[in-house]
Amino acid sequence: MFEALKEQPVDKIMLTAQAYRADPRAEKIDLGVGVYKDATGLTPVMRAVKAAEKKLWEIENTKVYTALAGEPAFADAMVGLVLGDAVPRANVAAVATPGGTGAVREAMELIKMANPNARVFISDPSWPNHAAIVDYVGLKRMSYRYFDEATRGLDFDGLMEDLKQAGEGDVVLLHGCCHNPTGANPTEAQWEAIVAAVVASGALPMVDIAYQGFGDGLDADAFATRLVASKASECLIAASCSKNFGIYRERTGILMGVSNDATGTKLAQGVMTALNRLNFSFPPDHGARLVTMILTDPELTAMWKEELEEVRLSMLGLRQQLADELKRLTNSDRFDFLAQHRGMFSRLGTTPELVQKLRDDHAIYMISDSRMNIAGLNTKTVPVLAAAIVKAGI
Repeated sequence: MFEALKEQPVDKIMLTAQAYRADPRAEKIDLGVGVYKDATGLTPVMRAVKAAEKKLWEIENTKVYTALAGEPAFADAMVGLVLGDAVPRANVAAVATPGGTGAVREAMELIKMANPNARVFISDPSWPNHAAIVDYVGLKRMSYRYFDEATRGLDFDGLMEDLKQAGEGDVVLLHGCCHNPTGANPTEAQWEAIVAAVVASGALPMVDIAYQGFGDGLDADAFATRLVASKASECLIAASCSKNFGIYRERTGILMGVSNDATGTKLAQGVMTALNRLNFSFPPDHGARLVTMILTDPELTAMWKEELEEVRLSMLGLRQQLADELKRLTNSDRFDFLAQHRGMFSRLGTTPELVQKLRDDHAIYMISDSRMNIAGLNTKTVPVLAAAIVKAGI
């Protein structure tokens, strides 16, 4: 049977990571995979996570199965973190999932069950797995303009024009904050217009929020997601704890289905729970339990928020340093967009050939579409990157 299998395309992010690991040059810089690194190049375990793990080790006395939907306390804590008081808790169905990816996958499966003919509108560009999952599940994939290659900012007019294609029975997938891969994000006023257009179209909005706290702060980064939940009669939300809690390998995420109709919420909860059972029986618990402990213990919450803010400000500082260094080297403001972007990523807006030149000549690794992980830099490597960008002719 195996001989009938077909080779699958390798994710370009993973290809970049493999090439970086194989490069023997000591001065190499990894701006590919989206993980936060401190000034020493380490991705540390957050202090609040360490404290929660120590406490859990002391009090946990069983490893029995958790609930199919995950522990209710985790759902309550995450709904509070992501949605605040935007909607009543009773309006939110929720299941724990293996990371944000698991949440996106189950959301698409739920959509396929509800409407096999649904079209899913995805920003161009978007996180590669969005398109891959939509295709694999068998839904029709559409795109809407998002990134202006000339300004390296949001193509708001193009976005609004393309959203006019969406209609009842369709799904519009939105990045809640810190757009991946571009780093360009709508203003609050633009979000108001986007959400109004999606709601008016009759399409189901779905929000993927994977970087809450990495942009302008926890509440500011949740603005769009809360706006969607409060304005739409129904919506789906996929949230990840990988980045803002630094628990990448624990695979901790959640899928929420929000409905202002009690019957709809009950149906969504039942279907999402059934999908958990079909896909992996029970969701991962260790990371979810740590997150719950952190969000329900005032001391741990304060510790986590303090460290998360340190991470956020570090990335903003690196963005500003890189923009300033490029302004100094080029005597122009054409790289100012780097300071305006938010989150882990920015897209330089250059060609795959020049990205390859950065790799070949300077041992600097980023994705071929010129997405680079700002969080992979430090104050010493910023000048190196800036000089390489100029020498490469970007």
